[in-house]
Amino acid sequence: MGGDKAPHTTVSGAVEAARWSRGRFEVILVGDEDTVHNELKHHLFVKDLHLSVVHASEKVEMDESPAKSLRRKPDSSLAVTLRLHREGKVDAVVSAGNTGAVMATALFLLNRVEGVTRPSLGSFMPHESGQGFILDVGANVDCKPVHLLQFGIMGTIFARHVMGIQNPRVGLLNIGEEPTKGNDLAQKAYRLLENSSLDFIGNVEGRDILQGKADIIICDGFTGNILLKFGESMTRMISISLKRKIGRHIPSAIGAFLLKPRFRNMLKIFDYREYGGAPLLGVKGNCIICHGRSNQVAIWNAVEEAFNMIQEKVWQKIEQEVSKMKGVQGEI
Repeated sequence: MGGDKAPHTTVSGAVEAARWSRGRFEVILVGDEDTVHNELKHHLFVKDLHLSVVHASEKVEMDESPAKSLRRKPDSSLAVTLRLHREGKVDAVVSAGNTGAVMATALFLLNRVEGVTRPSLGSFMPHESGQGFILDVGANVDCKPVHLLQFGIMGTIFARHVMGIQNPRVGLLNIGEEPTKGNDLAQKAYRLLENSSLDFIGNVEGRDILQGKADIIICDGFTGNILLKFGESMTRMISISLKRKIGRHIPSAIGAFLLKPRFRNMLKIFDYREYGGAPLLGVKGNCIICHGRSNQVAIWNAVEEAFNMIQEKVWQKIEQEVSKMKGVQGEI
């Protein structure tokens, strides 16, 4: 029931994901039963799919306080979904609802992975040779050095097992390459990362991100969220710039028409909908948080992403790796 265009886009994306699965997994839609079934009537051959509905009488609004929604709406679609996950009745959760409410409810009902001090929200970022992974992008505005180290561990596991990058390079977002650059947080985090088993390549600057210098970029959530929102604006900016440059010049318009499929593919690189959602790493479960403006393609991709996390046992592997660094918890 969450999202700017819910439940229409959410149901549409879930139906397409169920078709794509070809029986490999079941998709469970949680929300007002009558509303969801009315949406399903717009889709053909739904009865042939591994698709079911679980009723929830309430929903969390997009602008609602996460803390209040957790206390006052125990039967919200979000709360019901995460309880199903905690009870082992579902193996992953995908939501395009209120981000703060998803994170708060997930932390309350699923709990943190043992040893993880701060769960992190990660996001994909395209670069010249593929895509990178940035975390944190908003779950933790204020961080300690050990949190950034854990972000690097969790990001490495996700990149290796879900993104298929065998040896992920980890970079610390900073204002310069030298170890002495940046604020106190960056300098202390640098020392922790340098002494870790991660493939830490040092500091990376903003210009290095789109060049693909690192596969994983780690930073505090304040910086990461600004970077993410800036990246989301790239598609619109490029599209508008192209239209302005072409204008009413007939030869340019003809050329643009012929190159339209190429332009469309190029814009997809910066379109967040093509990457599904942001995984919440560090909780005892698989949780994908989608953009509120997600369309059915984004929901479909997010379900596929969640399926991959289940298959690769991502949160369990995070627990194994974090347990190896217990001695670091008391440092810095």
